[in-house]
Amino acid sequence: MFRIHAVQAHHGDCLLLEYGTDAAPRFLLVDGGPEDTFEPFLRSVLEERVVPNGGRLDRVMLSHVDNDHVIGLLDLFADLRANAGAPLVTIDGLWHNAFSQTVDPNNVIAPRIKQIVAAGAVASMGHAGVDLMGIGEGANLQREAGLLGIPINPDTTNPIIVDEDEMLVEFGNLALTVIGPTQDNLDRLQEEWEAWLDTHEDGLLAQDPQTLANSDRSVPNLSSICVIAEADGCTALLTGDARSDHILKGLDAMGWLEDGTVHFDLIKLPHHGSDRNATKTFFKKVTADRYLISADGKNGNPDLATLIWIVEAAQAREQEITIFLTNSTESTTKLEEEYPPDEYGYTLEYRPEEASHLTVELA
Repeated sequence: MFRIHAVQAHHGDCLLLEYGTDAAPRFLLVDGGPEDTFEPFLRSVLEERVVPNGGRLDRVMLSHVDNDHVIGLLDLFADLRANAGAPLVTIDGLWHNAFSQTVDPNNVIAPRIKQIVAAGAVASMGHAGVDLMGIGEGANLQREAGLLGIPINPDTTNPIIVDEDEMLVEFGNLALTVIGPTQDNLDRLQEEWEAWLDTHEDGLLAQDPQTLANSDRSVPNLSSICVIAEADGCTALLTGDARSDHILKGLDAMGWLEDGTVHFDLIKLPHHGSDRNATKTFFKKVTADRYLISADGKNGNPDLATLIWIVEAAQAREQEITIFLTNSTESTTKLEEEYPPDEYGYTLEYRPEEASHLTVELA
């Protein structure tokens, strides 16, 4: 048995993996979505699926520290601490690449970021400000895990990265293969953060309007933990907000590409279907029967271009596909108008209205 529950996380990500057997299911939570995810949606999914079946999460995995992935986990952990005598669930371990361990091991970048946050600049920075604040939220999650006695990265002595040795972790019938980030990704991100701060730091501290207006296109994102989840003969590629070129490098490094291509039963689209994180070529090389998108139209996600690339690539290989979506958006409506499903051989399946989640059955 293998199914993925995509929790309503608005513009963020929150996935509950269910595996094991119908008689004895097991669970792993990937990301927690932004604010207003835990109480109205994630809690009900945990109460419906996890609590009646032992109440245990094998792992919680934070793909990266953006607020639209981490806040719901902070809310969950706060709830567990507030109800320590009768916690909603128990958690056997947390996968979390702390900023200080991966991108800033020498503590050079964090003090500069804290200065920007202390100056109040982030309030005017849009998504860039959210990225900066997310670093602090990631540190808070690490502290909360410590207070709850939840082991951090118990399956490795290092951060969750790709190196010379394959990182393959098994939980019953579920196997997770890490394909990203690589150490090279993290080294490059450190250089990008330092370069970005060198360019914008003075303007941000001075509250320069022009600098602030351009910030959300300039701040570099953290590299996401990307994994291949396998259970009962089915595979799912979970990408966080990674870039498609990084995903391809990770797949190649772990030996998953055959003649430059690979096929999965499901791909969770990177960065909510943004066309800034993928290319038309990527969807020709990395294909699937099912595509999963968690987005609500914020920041234009999923981009129409991304949807078209998926549909055209599937039509070219003469394969019918299903695109699962947590929300209907302007771009999904345009896709159906401009690329009729019957003509192009695809189906759009949405989270039922008022439902807390959408379930994709894989095995």
